[in-house]
Amino acid sequence: MPYLLAHDLGTSGNKATLYHTEGKLVASRTWSYDLFLKNGNWAEQNADDWWKAVCETTRELVAEVPPGEIAAVSFSGQMMGCLCVNRAGEPLGNSLIWADLRSVEEEQFLRTQISEHDFYRITGHRMSPAYGGFKFLWLKKHCPEKYAQTYKTLNAKDYILLKLTGKFVTDYSDASSICLMDLNTLQWSDTILERAGLDKAKMPELHRSTDVIGTVTRQAAAQTGLLEGTPVVCGGGDGACAAVGSGCIREGIANCCLGTSSWISISSPQPIYDEGMTTFNFAHIVPGYVMPTGTMQCGGGSLDWAVKTLCKNGGESTYAEIQQEVLASPPGARGLIFLPYLIGERSPRWDAHAKGAFIGLTLEHTRGDMLRAVMEGVAMNLDKVLQVFTHHTAIHQLIAIGGGARNTAWLQIFADIFGIPMVKPNHLEGATSMGAAITGGVGVGLFEDFSIIDQFLQPEEVFYPSENREIYDSRKSLFDECYFQLKETFKRLA
Repeated sequence: MPYLLAHDLGTSGNKATLYHTEGKLVASRTWSYDLFLKNGNWAEQNADDWWKAVCETTRELVAEVPPGEIAAVSFSGQMMGCLCVNRAGEPLGNSLIWADLRSVEEEQFLRTQISEHDFYRITGHRMSPAYGGFKFLWLKKHCPEKYAQTYKTLNAKDYILLKLTGKFVTDYSDASSICLMDLNTLQWSDTILERAGLDKAKMPELHRSTDVIGTVTRQAAAQTGLLEGTPVVCGGGDGACAAVGSGCIREGIANCCLGTSSWISISSPQPIYDEGMTTFNFAHIVPGYVMPTGTMQCGGGSLDWAVKTLCKNGGESTYAEIQQEVLASPPGARGLIFLPYLIGERSPRWDAHAKGAFIGLTLEHTRGDMLRAVMEGVAMNLDKVLQVFTHHTAIHQLIAIGGGARNTAWLQIFADIFGIPMVKPNHLEGATSMGAAITGGVGVGLFEDFSIIDQFLQPEEVFYPSENREIYDSRKSLFDECYFQLKETFKRLA
């Protein structure tokens, strides 16, 4: 039976998974690596730590099955990075990862060269120092010798593809996180590269996520335990892989990830540009689609904070106890509103100064009311993102993944506020690696298309909107009013 090997190169480590083609997870391994933080907003990693993690976990998984039965290796990886390598494929220093925000001046410079509106329409994104292109511009200015020696700039998974096959490539989803690609043509943008003063020749070759970009070389085989000649499929960025792994592969279905940060993504045949630039767009792994997305900074993180702060023993209350208290509080939490901006906000506010706040707190409120208000506040915030998408396309189902999706009381709150059924699937974690594995299977022809996800992922429970929807609809404008009334105060507090 053929097997699919997938690697998910995250911030804290690499998760390697082995699936067989019927959709069953055979085995998984995780290997941690270091993150180097300094100067307040610098975040770097050693690319060879990524390679070591891939080698170690691959050897362990290959020992589980005959190596000749591994039909493909594919990848997911952290996006928005900048790793410079020379012509020999050697890193010219550490990678500046997604969390690195040192390129503030470079962002300001590019604003003088092109309007944010035009940038948004070309790349699908607002301008931000988080994106890889701004980091590459920082390196050109501050490390000119390194820039001159750079043959290609890569993201995390791209470096592993290079180590396995010798090819300098990236896929459309990762390229769209660099913000130097035209999302409309899926080519590097001459306009933005010229305005930024960056050399187009230093950008890697663009591919579909499903392309077999090469095979495992003899040297890589010796290091990983894979057979020489094993097909290597390009794969994609972690956000796009998570969308595939949560079933967000066709129009009408959205995925809602309830991790520390939380987001909503949909599949669309064309980018969704809203006038307020509230949301943004990545290229999708699924051919012919893009992935409109809105990410809030602290979704599941807000609830984690509330549980640790309000509940006994530093947050060790069980989910069952917490849910009982939340369910004892009526919809609307007895008039209490929570703004979930504990670390500023991206979508929908794009306000770095925004703060968290309980509004309307009285002596009558219970801990259950406060916990419900937090859940409702996160859902109200993500509903602003959802409204942008539903203005352009019909959405009939949201699939919830991440740790927060274990909380069934919260899923019901989401269904009532969104007015759309929320699906809890049989796999809440591991969507990213599952998406990468499926991409590998499609790439080598084991699967006809991405609809195979229906064999890997099944609904476990569905939460439909209840009569509480009317209560929440009446409070949505009040939630917005609370934020806008405090917006200037948040700036003064900062």
